[in-house]
Amino acid sequence: MSSFSAILYSRNDCPLCDEAYEILDMYGFSIETIDISQDSELLDKYEMCIPVIEIDGKVRFRGKINEVLLRRLLGSRS
Repeated sequence: MSSFSAILYSRNDCPLCDEAYEILDMYGFSIETIDISQDSELLDKYEMCIPVIEIDGKVRFRGKINEVLLRRLLGSRS
């Protein structure tokens, strides 16, 4: 499998963020994690919908990751 990269917008004490990280890691993603609580603009933008996952410069998931859609996305990039 080729290497994919993602940006995970999250914050501390976020079980869905932890789950999203584990799923992305399981699929071989290189993950950059950004804590939105350290940036007021990101906090305003994403506070109610984390985790937010950006792949290929586009927000692909908000909240819980849909693994079926993730596999479909990965398949289209192979």
